[in-house]
Order: sequence, then structure tokens, then C-alpha cells
Amino acid sequence: MNTARSRLGALRSLLPAADDYRGLSRSWRADLLAGVTVGIVALPLALAFGVSSGVGAEAGLVTAIVAGLVAAVFGGSNVQVSGPTGAMVVVLAPIVAAHGAGAVVYVSILAGVIVAAAGLLRLGRAVSYIPWPVIEGFTAGIGVIIFLQQVPSALGVGIAGHASNAVVAAAQVVEESTWPGALLPLGAVAAVAVIMLVLGRWLPSVPGSFVAIVLVSVPAALLDLPLATIGALPNSLPAPGLPPVDLALLTALAGPALAVAALAAIESLLSARVAASLANTGGLNADRELLGQGLASIAAGFFGGMPATGAIARTAVNVRSGARTRVAAIVHALLLLAVILVAASIVSRIPLAALAGVLMVTAARMVSISTFRRVARSGGASASVFLVTAFVTVAFDLVIAVGIGIAAAAFFALRALSRTSGAHREDLPGAPEPGDERIGLFRIEGSLFFGAAERLIDEVARHDVEVVVLRLSGLQLVDATGANALGEMVTALERRGATVLIKGVRPEHRSLLDQLGVIGALRHPNHLFAELEPAVAHARSHIRRATASA
Repeated sequence: MNTARSRLGALRSLLPAADDYRGLSRSWRADLLAGVTVGIVALPLALAFGVSSGVGAEAGLVTAIVAGLVAAVFGGSNVQVSGPTGAMVVVLAPIVAAHGAGAVVYVSILAGVIVAAAGLLRLGRAVSYIPWPVIEGFTAGIGVIIFLQQVPSALGVGIAGHASNAVVAAAQVVEESTWPGALLPLGAVAAVAVIMLVLGRWLPSVPGSFVAIVLVSVPAALLDLPLATIGALPNSLPAPGLPPVDLALLTALAGPALAVAALAAIESLLSARVAASLANTGGLNADRELLGQGLASIAAGFFGGMPATGAIARTAVNVRSGARTRVAAIVHALLLLAVILVAASIVSRIPLAALAGVLMVTAARMVSISTFRRVARSGGASASVFLVTAFVTVAFDLVIAVGIGIAAAAFFALRALSRTSGAHREDLPGAPEPGDERIGLFRIEGSLFFGAAERLIDEVARHDVEVVVLRLSGLQLVDATGANALGEMVTALERRGATVLIKGVRPEHRSLLDQLGVIGALRHPNHLFAELEPAVAHARSHIRRATASA
């Protein structure tokens, strides 16, 4: 009965509740203003990310509306703003290139199911195991890729027929560009960038991307400049529906969907953690956040959208604009819906080059020199992990980069941990006695694990003594490899005629040492001691007996 109640309580913690809107009576004005502000910021980004991913501006806008609304209601953060993001574009673009834009709907639903399942399985805290240099490295790599992906629009060249790698594709586009025809879209990009940078410096409260889009799009439309535009947009949301089931395509998309799900979970939880640190807006339920983001991607797929994640930049704008409850994110989604219903024809005339300028500035801000300096100051290992992760992200694949980055971070962490471990020979306590030089007293401290076991064992085994006393009370960590190596060392020392005494086995290590034969390898059960003095006294008595019998 208690177990059933516990499970029911755990399930309720993942569902919307009245407490989600506690304090709304005091904060509704601030929430409304924040929602409008972040909606204005999100509009050009949603359009740009949809275009850049290859599925079109409509899909980006639909995702921002549907996923933004569902994640706001069902997510685990009170102020998270969700929608299409640059990191997701990086993953989706190769999928579109390989399987077509229609495949994104399948990927969105499949990835959403995986992320929601992760929330139900309580895997929300797993992101805390990703090291900070890895996160910063893959963020910088994503910024480079997003920037390079905008080169075709910035130069007025189509992306069809170019390599899937962003670096190679950008180089091909530059080579194929026609001059001076490329100057016009390049000028639009430059104008957007200048406006955004100037407003960001002198008027940071003004949504620079929105203002830049307006100031570039209006003259382009009035002068009828030959710039490629977004094109026709629907004046309503598409009807929801399931795509036709294609088992062969679903099988082919299983791997990409898993990669998308991993990215969605990581980015959403990181964004929510950032939001929680910016202001006192309530706690974060990581498992509920995963469930909400999974449902958001599923819903976006039903409406023909793309996978969604929590968006760090838009969430930060939301918090800094005064948001305190989920109403702000809901208002943001409703404002974007109003754009579709009222201003679709106006939005359709936005030049693609202007959107490219927005994304180029956004990408440049993701590659932070100050962040790299902080990483570099934290040590060579952190800088190496950062650079490796960033390089693999740009050159190969984002998810592979995270895996390699974690592996590199683990390697450096284990190396550092192994260096804190040591086996030190000590003088015997008390007044010296004849035969003390035939006794080796060793203090083993730190960690006896697979990364350090062999070195520590070699340090003890190289001494030619008749009695070995191992002090293990300073040992903080022992894994199976370390315990096994310790047992093999005890056996080897006993076989060559040395007597091994062990002192100070900690209670948490006793079971493992017993199971792997360390204690059983001792010549006699009495060779296990709790205190040092009796162990040394026994070692000296053993030397005296050996001397007397000689």
C-alpha cells in the first residue's frame, strides 16, 4: 500500500499542479511583459532556425508555438522558454540532407518519446555528470557550425549539392559565389550584425534582432531589392496528424532520433539550470522537465514541426525581463501564434540574408573568448578537453563530440586522482630495534583503483624486506581492480617468503577485500590488525624468531 502511494506521489510530481502558478496574482503584469518581450526576441530566431535546419520557416515558427506552449505547461521549470535552437539545427541539417525534410517529423516524435521516457525513469540528474569544459566546448563548436551554415544565405547561394560538413560546404559556397552579386546579401548581413551589436552595447534592453530584421526588411521590400525571402507562410496552424508509418524510414532514423533526444535532454536541463541560477523563480524538477520537453517535441511533430529544447538565450531574456511564472512562456507562444494569424504575409517578405545575419551574430556570441580564458586558467587538462570537444563537434558530430569530451575529461580526472594516491615507506614507531631494516611499513593513501593500482603495488613490491606492514586506514577509495591487484601482491610477497600484515582496513572496504581474496591471501588470520602498535610488535617478534632460528 505504501509503495503504491509512493509511486502515485512520484507520478504526481511530474504533472502540472496549481502550485505552478503560485504568486501569479502579484506577478501577472511582469509575466505578461516578459512574455511579449521574449516573443519578439524568439520570432526571428524561430524563423531563422527553421530555415537553417532545412525544414522551412513555417516549421520553426510552429515549433516555437506548439512546443513552447506544451513545455511551459508540462516542464519542470517555471521560466524555461522552449523552441527550436541552434544546437538542434546542427543535428537536424544532416538528417534533412540524408532523408528529406519530411523525416524531421518522425525524428521529432521518436526523440520526444525517448526524452519523455527518460523523465519517467528519473534520469533528469544525469546531465550533472557532464563536465563543464565539455559543455563549453560543444557550445563553441555549435556556434562555429551555425555561423558556417549561414554562409550560403549570406552570399546568396543555394545549399543544394554541397557537402554535409559545415566547413567544407562553406568553402564550396565561397568558391562558387558570383561577384559583385554576392555584395547585396552580404550587405544585408552586415547591416543586421551592426544594428544588433550597437543595440546590444548601448541599448541592451531593446530586442536587437527584431529591430535589425525590421530595419533591413522594410527598405528591401520598398526598394524591391533582389534578395531571397522566406516565402509564403500559412495564416493558421496546420492541422495535427500522424505521418504515414514507414518502417524502413523509422529504422533508419532510430539512431538520429537517439542523438536528437540526447541533445534535447542535455540542452534543456542545462538551460533550466541556468534559469534557476539567474533569479529566485522556484526550483527545478529535472525529471518533469524531461517529460515536458519530450511531450513538447511529440506535439511539435504532430503539427509538422521539429524537435524542441529549452533555449538558454530566450530563457535568460525571459528571466531578466521579470518573468516569475509559466505564464510568461505561455504568452510568448501565444504572441507567435498571433503573428501567424495576423502578420504571416508581412513575415514572409523577410530576406533570408537578414535571418542569416541574426544567426551569425548569435553564433559569434556562443564562441566566447572570455569563456575560453576561464577554461584555460582552470588548467591544461580543462583546456585540452574544451578544444577536443569543440574540434570534434565542428569536424565530425555533436553527439560523438560530447562522448569523446566526456572520455577525455574522465581520462584527465583519473590521471589527477591517481597522482593523489601513493605508497610511502615510513619509519617504525618507537625506539629502533635490531632487525627493523628487515621490516617495511607502508602507508597506502588516496585511491587504489584501476588507474593507480599497478603503480602503488610496484612501489611496495620493489622493497626487499622480510615483513611487510600495509597501513590501509588512509585509503579513501578501492575498486575491484585495486582490490584484486592488492590480493595478487599479498600472494606474491607471501610466495617469495615475506610475511604480510595488514593494518586498518576501513569498514566500507572490508567486504570487497574479503570477496577478492585480499584477507584470505594472508598467511594467518591474526595478521589483520586494527591498530598500528600491535602490528609493528608482531612484525618485530617475527624478525626475532627468524633471527633466533637462523
